[in-house]
Formats: sequence, C-alpha cells, structure tokens
Amino acid sequence: MKKNNLKLAATVMICGAFLFSSCVGSFALHSKLATWNQSVGNKFVNELVYLACNIIPVYGVCYLADALVINSIEFWSGSNPMANIGDVRTVKGENGTYLVKTLKDGYSITKEGENTSMELIYDTDLNTWNVVANGVSTELLQMNNDGTATMPLPNGEAINVTLDTHGVSAAHQASLINTYYAAR
Repeated sequence: MKKNNLKLAATVMICGAFLFSSCVGSFALHSKLATWNQSVGNKFVNELVYLACNIIPVYGVCYLADALVINSIEFWSGSNPMANIGDVRTVKGENGTYLVKTLKDGYSITKEGENTSMELIYDTDLNTWNVVANGVSTELLQMNNDGTATMPLPNGEAINVTLDTHGVSAAHQASLINTYYAAR
C-alpha cells in the first residue's frame, strides 16, 4: 500500500511540474553539460564522452532535473538558479572584443583594453531593461504583459513593438529615422 502511495505521489508531482509550470526554460544545466562536453578535446573525444554520458544516463538525468526542478524554479521565481553570477565571457563584435560579465540583475559590458564599461540592468519592479553608463541610467525598453515592449525613441516619443523579428525590425527602423531627425 505504501509503495502505491509513493508512486501516486511521485506521479502527481511530476504531472504537476509539467502542468503548472508551462515553462520551456533555458535548460541551463543541460546546456552547461553540453558545453563542457564540447570543450573536452577534439571531435572524436567529444563523441566518446557524449556516448559515455548517454550510456551512463548523465544527459538524461540533467535533462530531467532541468525539466522538473530548475526550469520550474526559473518560471516561478523569475531567476535561473544555474546562472553563474560573476562569469565573464568574451564576445567578438564588429568593433572589437568585449568582456560580458553576468550580474545578479543583468550584464556588465567592457570593451577589451578599455576601463569604461556599461551595464544592462533589468528592473523587476518596473519590468524594464536599462542601460547604465557613467552613472546615468537610461531606460531601453519596458516589457508589457501582452507580449509587446514599449521602447522610448530619441525624440521623446515611444513605440510599442512585438517581441519577434517584425518588432525588432520596426524598432530598428524607428530608431534610425528618429536618430536622423535628431541629428538635423
């Protein structure tokens, strides 16, 4: 009888995690494992490690932990428990190489070889992304609850855009037009 109750409780917990979280999530634990596997050696060594991690179900356990626990925590709390605050990554851009440091509430970006940096900060209370440079905070966009974002333009107006490629294109176009008029 106890064995059936334990199975029933486990089944209810698993179903509840899937039904009530409705979160695709970032699958950070699984991604970290895959990134580690790709850095082990050449492609033949990586393949052997990949096969070993599937025979001994390391990938399966990581995926299950992500799906049932970590992504649910990320959905309900709004923060990823696997995010490595303080990690610094190197990103090559068209204007040089940048160091991107993960902060608790955003990112700090520094161009390699320079001392100045800027931060992209997410304000959970206002649901906004802000850029902070030289101690001055400027709102970049406000996330709306209807799947759109409001972006202030250089001329003081604002544009409401969808969170897809069309919205990004519209925001880019609006910022270019308004930058042109502001420069005149």
